[in-house]
Order: sequence, then C-alpha cells, then structure tokens
Amino acid sequence: MRIVIAGGHGQIAMRLERLLAASGHEPVGIIRKPEHGDDLREAGAEPCLLDLESASVEEVAAVLQGADAAVFAAGAGPGSGTERKRTVDRDSAILFADAAERAHVRRHIVVSTMGSDPEHGGDEVFDVYLRMKGEADAYIRGKETLDWTILRPGMLTNDAGTGLVRLEAGAGRGTIPRDDVAAVIAELLETSATAGLVLDVISGSVPVTVAVKAVAGN
Repeated sequence: MRIVIAGGHGQIAMRLERLLAASGHEPVGIIRKPEHGDDLREAGAEPCLLDLESASVEEVAAVLQGADAAVFAAGAGPGSGTERKRTVDRDSAILFADAAERAHVRRHIVVSTMGSDPEHGGDEVFDVYLRMKGEADAYIRGKETLDWTILRPGMLTNDAGTGLVRLEAGAGRGTIPRDDVAAVIAELLETSATAGLVLDVISGSVPVTVAVKAVAGN
C-alpha cells in the first residue's frame, strides 16, 4: 500500500515509516523542512515537501492522489503556542481530511490525544490543544466519505515498545511508548474494520495484533 503520512518527520511518524517500509509498503512522509528528507529516506519513506499550514486543499490532494491510506500524525509540538495549536492541530488536520476526500482516499487514521474535546474549557496552552484536537476530531467524524479511525494515545514515552497494549474506547489514563503507538497504527492500516471508531490506547497486556482484531470484531 502507498500510505501518505502528515507530519512525516515526527517521532511517531518516523517509527511508523520504518515499520511500513519493512512490511513492503510505500510510506510517503509530508515534511516542511528540506533537511528532514534524508532522515525519511533512511527510514524507507519517500519525502514530500509541503507546508500544511500554507498549502491549499488542491495541493495536498495532489500528494494524496493514488494513495491507499492517509495518516495524520502532525502536531505543533509541546513548545508551541496557542496559535499553532489552531493552525496545525486543528486546521491542518481538517485540511488533510478534506484533501483525502477530494483525492478519494477513504482509509484515514488520525493520531489525536486522550482527553481531546471540542467543549474543553480553559485558556492555557494545553487547554487550547485539547480543544483544537477535539474540534478536528469532531470534524473528521462527520466525514461519511472517509473510513476514519481516531486513535487517542495516553502520555507518550520514548521507552522501548513492548508490543502489549490496551486498545478500546475509554481505556483510562496511562502511558504508552511511541513504538507501540506506531505498531498500532500499522496494524490499523491492515483493516478497515475499525472505521468509525474512536479508540484510546495505553500500555497493557494484549498483543497489538490481537487488540486490533478485538476492536475490529474479528
């Protein structure tokens, strides 16, 4: 499969690209800095230079043309202010979904965050982040033309992955290595049976493949 990943140089995206390339897929990572291209090539991904904060729907749709799936894994990052929470975490996610719809790429996976809620109150940066992610999630959930799955990890760590997770709606608070989040996304891409689900994921006791099959009803 050809899989286009927004936020292609992010920590989860880079892990995902390596997994997909190792499985014989063709990952394409959207990046906004040319100097990140070599990192993606080393991971086995094709870099695509495009700034989602300034790109048009048509430009993003052109990148998605012919893809089998799309993954939104972009984020403004912990050091960013409220404005980029809007332009990246909300607006770019919405743009990417609109572009996928235009390019007729149905399978659509969004890396959100636990606690995302369009009604979340507060004016601190993290409050705005949760609200912007929630607004993006709500928008994508309304896309009947997309086979979307929204994945909401708990607190992310750089610990080595265990391959064992708890994957369900309302999994509860917890941590999870980025390795395991990437593994879950890779597994979700193998089936559209999780379309229409919002899933929380934290470290647990169930192997990734088994966990995905369970929520898919297989």
